[in-house]
Amino acid sequence: MAYKYIAEEWAKPEKSFLDELMRQRLIEWRKQPTTIRIEHPTRLDRARKLGYKAKQGFIIARTRVRRGGLRKQRPKAGRRPKRMGVKKFKPAKSLRLIAEERTARKYPNMEVLNSYWVGEDGRYKWFEIILVDKNHPAIKTDKDINWITEKQHNRRVFRTLTSAGKNVRSLHGKGRGSEKVRPSKRKGAKGAQ
Repeated sequence: MAYKYIAEEWAKPEKSFLDELMRQRLIEWRKQPTTIRIEHPTRLDRARKLGYKAKQGFIIARTRVRRGGLRKQRPKAGRRPKRMGVKKFKPAKSLRLIAEERTARKYPNMEVLNSYWVGEDGRYKWFEIILVDKNHPAIKTDKDINWITEKQHNRRVFRTLTSAGKNVRSLHGKGRGSEKVRPSKRKGAKGAQ
């Protein structure tokens, strides 16, 4: 039952007691390294929902990603505004997926299971990433998670097979209206022509 109340507070953190608490936490988090391993999830309800278990083989890492668009410097040589390549450039990945990939590079022996948002300020966003050690005996014998030990799930975050990756590729939709999404948006569009 406690998870229900934690989830309610995190649904609108600016209106709950978390607002003041987060303000103090962000001051500390800014001083810490970009990726840091933590003992316990900040949002226990979210972590449990995404597959986290408090047992050997699971770790949580908090990663900081810089916010903002892809504004470039204006070129010095002459171009018309349309060809300057300064505005209207969108990243192909979400910041959450970028955070997952950076964390996976930091912990190369672990697989990314999932991630969730934990805070942001004007300059950064913080995400907590759930990592699983697929070679750990406790993971190999756990029927809920031992699917990740199979070779087709190797380096899954870099092949956009995590939830954040599938979101970027619009693969969360199924059924009517999603016919041209698979295997990818681009390939589906070619087939339609």
